[in-house]
Amino acid sequence: MASNSDYKRQVMRDLASGNVESMDSLDTQPEKEYANFDDFARRSSREERHQMIRRGFHPDRIPTQQMEPELQKAISQIKPNERDDVAREFFKHLKERGLSDRDLEQRLGLSSHNARRMNADDVSKLASFTYHNHPDIFQEVLADQPTIIKFLSNPLVGAAVGAVAAKWLGKR
Repeated sequence: MASNSDYKRQVMRDLASGNVESMDSLDTQPEKEYANFDDFARRSSREERHQMIRRGFHPDRIPTQQMEPELQKAISQIKPNERDDVAREFFKHLKERGLSDRDLEQRLGLSSHNARRMNADDVSKLASFTYHNHPDIFQEVLADQPTIIKFLSNPLVGAAVGAVAAKWLGKR
């Protein structure tokens, strides 16, 4: 493909024509078909999002060096209050693993350990660290805060999101 947008268009054409992969345990039910990403984020269950995200977003599938620039770009595009929520979720889960917000601030070179004061670059560093070192936490946060997915564009990431897109489009 010539570009990311060409790739996305082709994936969406394939999905729209019924060329989709099976979602295994996730049955396609008319009431569970989604019109677009916002509809998916609003109506899908946390478990449903977690199953889809677990399949596609892992360092074994998308290397950290390819995911990091995508995360940085995506996080810079989400609303500041949503970015705060994402940072807060990462800190909460990492604290449960014994990593304090102050330690992470020093270790990652963050401008603050307070989620409200963090800029997009800080949240990107936190997300990249979590993706690489604690992929299960990364997946949990994405399931709880799916707005990041909306802004990912790398073709490899697009392939991972393809499973989600198949569910959005259902049988259309």
